[in-house]
Amino acid sequence: MSAAHMTDEQPPKTSSWRRAKHRVAHSIKLRMVLVFLVLAAAMTFVVVTGAQKAFSMGWREAARPLLMDYVDRLASDITADGAPSVERAQAITGRLPLTVRIEGPQVRWASHPDQPVPDWRRDDRANEQRFQREDWGGGKDWQRILKRSTADGHTIEFGINEEVFERRPRLIGYALTALLLLTLLAWLYVRRLLKPLDAIGAGARRFGAGDFSQPIPERCLHGPDELGELASTINTMGQDIHQMLEAKRALLLAISHELRSPLTRARLNTELLPETADVNPQREALLRDLQEMAGLISDLLESERLSAKHAALQREPLALAPLAQDVVSDVLARQPARPEARPTIALLQDPNLPTLALDAARIRLLLRNLLDNALRYSAGAPLPPELHLRAVGQGIQIEVRDHGPGVSADQLAHLAEPFFRPDIARTRAQGGVGLGLYLCKLVAQAHGGTFAVRNAAPGLAVTVTLPGG
Repeated sequence: MSAAHMTDEQPPKTSSWRRAKHRVAHSIKLRMVLVFLVLAAAMTFVVVTGAQKAFSMGWREAARPLLMDYVDRLASDITADGAPSVERAQAITGRLPLTVRIEGPQVRWASHPDQPVPDWRRDDRANEQRFQREDWGGGKDWQRILKRSTADGHTIEFGINEEVFERRPRLIGYALTALLLLTLLAWLYVRRLLKPLDAIGAGARRFGAGDFSQPIPERCLHGPDELGELASTINTMGQDIHQMLEAKRALLLAISHELRSPLTRARLNTELLPETADVNPQREALLRDLQEMAGLISDLLESERLSAKHAALQREPLALAPLAQDVVSDVLARQPARPEARPTIALLQDPNLPTLALDAARIRLLLRNLLDNALRYSAGAPLPPELHLRAVGQGIQIEVRDHGPGVSADQLAHLAEPFFRPDIARTRAQGGVGLGLYLCKLVAQAHGGTFAVRNAAPGLAVTVTLPGG
């Protein structure tokens, strides 16, 4: 039971450690604070170690003679007529943070008997080895420095009153509190210093999503710095990209509008050709090509309208089930006859679908493109394409699935991009120009919905969710 309990608790600890490691690895702020702490610790170590070395090196030459002379003076102050005086010793310990111990045939007195015996007075081997180090000068040296003998056979030993240093834990607490306070101040300063990075990241994400209306603020703490220059550079890049996209959009709209008139005239002239056995095949082929070109221009214009910042939708309460049945009938009627079997579409719907405020023309376009795409890649499939209408909360989910070959995983994410066609659709007989799914995605987003594509194994499934309310 205990082993099992330990096993159950191990993953959270590992997960917490991994999360902390991930945060440190992906946060410049945390790494800068850690560098600050490591640098502070390293500087403290160097200063303390250097001071200790300097003190130990100068101990023999300077400090020891001064201390010995000072102890001689204290011993002479305590001694009166060759004998130690307890009264004088008490007077010295009363005004100085010292301890005095007198031992001899007549006087045995200690100013602080409750304090432990100093290390240099102990005779154990471990302590002897400790005080043989150069920085301490040896235990016998300490005895020569702090111990004096009087003429009547008494010994006087001096030491440091440790009661004076009883506040050391409190001082350590103060030091730790100050260290934590400095760390907090460093963190707050670094956070404030690198705060423009958050604005730069948010602005870059907006630009990546196609929103160029709000530039990155170029605020800095004390005037322009490297982060301000970076924000200005990214803003300039965003403006250039926006201008390029707008120029492309304007050119595409202009070309599409200008092509409509000659296409209409070409179609009219084609329809006026005589209907003879020799001319009819070429006439029908030309009409199909002109129809395809007209459809392409219409799709281009519609995609530009829907990709605008404020897509104009003609919303009205719409019952989706009757519209879907109508689109299915229209799509099947336009399919060319096949020698093996006439294509079909399976329509599966929930009984109580909510009525939503939708743009009927755009929803019809979405359903038609999804069904055309499914039929195009279902040739030879064992099952017909499926159109599912599901109620999801207050909204509706539309899913169109085929049972064809599907799409490779590396191409799946690009299916809804304009003019992208997978490898199986590179031929004109099998695939369109690559605007069908792109238009479906724009229609879904214009209604505030979502668009998703996945491999259904077999086949491809496209899911559009339209919110209610």
